[in-house]
Amino acid sequence: MTSTESRQQIHYTVPGMKTDQAAEVVTLLQDRLNALNDLALTLKHVHWNVVGPNFIAVHTMLDPQVEGVRGMVDDVAERIATLGGSPCGTPGALVAQRSWDDYSIGRSDAIAHLGALDLVYAGVIEDHRTAIEKTEEPDPVTQDMLIAQAGELEQYQWFVRAHLENADGSLRSASADTEVDAAKAAGR
Repeated sequence: MTSTESRQQIHYTVPGMKTDQAAEVVTLLQDRLNALNDLALTLKHVHWNVVGPNFIAVHTMLDPQVEGVRGMVDDVAERIATLGGSPCGTPGALVAQRSWDDYSIGRSDAIAHLGALDLVYAGVIEDHRTAIEKTEEPDPVTQDMLIAQAGELEQYQWFVRAHLENADGSLRSASADTEVDAAKAAGR
């Protein structure tokens, strides 16, 4: 289902905003809701499947990130409702509407997971930044929320990248285009 097909009919919205503008923002936010729900599940998956010498550091680093992302999910869903939309947080809708593949790394070394997770964060952050640009004119309140979330997501990615950084400042997984390649490059 494309974002156009999932566009909702908005019958009311916040004062000062037109319903067609609200419908556009709701569609954009539904994509962010799907991405953040997926990210929270992926982080928990990594938390459960990480092994190796860096296990405890990565395992304990991820729980606050999961909680932070779950808070973002709630904020986005509530913003959709505030704008007159109906947030959809079901697994089936997430899978049907997403434009990305499922996380593909199972039980693996901590550093390998972090290499793959860096790519996941990069995609979520890039799409958040696109959403920030698209909400500037119709809805600065939504834009402010997305800006704050992008800042948190960027910090979480920094925590991940700190494990992948070489002494010269380069990332071990910088040239990887897929999670599998990133996991392999990070583990070297």
